[in-house]
Amino acid sequence: MRTYTVLARRLQACRDIPLLFMRLVLAYGFYLPAKMKWSDIHSIGDWFVQLHIPLPYVSAYLVAITEAAGVVLLTLGLWVRYITVPLMFSMLVAIAAVHWNNGFAAGDNGFEIPLYYLIMLFTLFIYGGGKIGIDYFLEHSSSR
Repeated sequence: MRTYTVLARRLQACRDIPLLFMRLVLAYGFYLPAKMKWSDIHSIGDWFVQLHIPLPYVSAYLVAITEAAGVVLLTLGLWVRYITVPLMFSMLVAIAAVHWNNGFAAGDNGFEIPLYYLIMLFTLFIYGGGKIGIDYFLEHSSSR
């Protein structure tokens, strides 16, 4: 038990590294979808019409803005908790509207990957972005 306690204390010093990795993986994961949406936003609106998403063209812009903001903010570690909320909502809609009927497996365009994103976003919402990001410095500079 002593060895475990020592190891746990040492690992505690590294707890912000997984939060950084989660932020960067998510930012990368949202980068290509955001880029694709902005390259032909009208087609995304047309697709949203087929999916019966309310206000499809407005929704297309909102999702594209949210994903692009997510890329920037998650990378910088800025306003992490704020950006996770619309990104989680986006993942829930994606699961319900696109992926659910395909089952779980990512290889079948199922909801596996959006679910992983949702879990990582929820983790960041609860824990924040960690010490390796702008939020940490803003929070600690304002408390002085």
